Amino acid sequence: MTAPEVVTVGEAMAALRATGPIRLAPPVDLSVAGAEANVAIGLARLGHRARWVGRVGDDPFGALVLRTLRAENVDTTHTHVDTDGRPTGLLVREDSISDLAAVHYHRERSAGSALHPEHVLPALDPGTRVLHLTGITPALGPSAALTVRAAAARARELGITVSLDLNHRARLWTHHEARRTLLPLARAADILIASADELHLVADDPTRDEADTVAALLDRGTREVVITRGGDGARVTTTEGTHHAPARHVPVVDVIGAGDAFVAGYLSALLDHLTVEQRLHRATDTAAFAVATRGDWEGLPTRTDLTLLDTPTGTTLR
Repeated sequence: MTAPEVVTVGEAMAALRATGPIRLAPPVDLSVAGAEANVAIGLARLGHRARWVGRVGDDPFGALVLRTLRAENVDTTHTHVDTDGRPTGLLVREDSISDLAAVHYHRERSAGSALHPEHVLPALDPGTRVLHLTGITPALGPSAALTVRAAAARARELGITVSLDLNHRARLWTHHEARRTLLPLARAADILIASADELHLVADDPTRDEADTVAALLDRGTREVVITRGGDGARVTTTEGTHHAPARHVPVVDVIGAGDAFVAGYLSALLDHLTVEQRLHRATDTAAFAVATRGDWEGLPTRTDLTLLDTPTGTTLR
């Protein structure tokens, strides 16, 4: 079997998406969610060989996760089905006024929280180019945190680029717990991706400003520090300088999943050997597709879709 270009590690969940407050029993859609799975789907749609490694319950929700990923051409050959009675995690989202949404997690003692290194390390082939991790998985529990650290260490041994999206989830752990875990993990990352309000979590001195923090990260070995700013675009800093790309202006329908779409676009361009500036532009393009459609991953583009952003407004394709 040909080695995947990218391996992502994390928890995928069933997702219930309510069109209003749950207490009012609104219509609910069922789908799949999970940052690392979203990135894998985004990369697969862009034509890359992507593998998602995780653990799901032996239940209908777990079957839904696997069926969805396989339908999107994501490699799940190293995904484990729990046989100890742990369920697939569940995410419940309820829409509020305007584009506001509240997300509730049911992940305690889930199959994904019991991920172990032996589930993940065999999935890292020497031919793999990128291991993508997030700050969500280590928040799920001690074994999941250990697994993420072990995966990063093995990737570095194999010469695989380590990508880390901080993706801080305040509902999963305290600020102190997050900082204690993410700070050493960031030191193992070649590419660090964070929103502007997350960067302090991996700063040696959290009182320092953004420029000093980025410079310190580069000094200790990170190759690229990518800072996302939502509607204000994103920037990436390397030892050779800083590049900025504005966000694509599209009608905003749903902002959840935009960060994962951004990461998929950025890593896709990296795999295609594009320049840093070109990577940023592909990332902001893929993020635009995500915010313009409902769902965490459903609107992610193919390569052909990416060309649509440059067509004149009102164009009809015949």
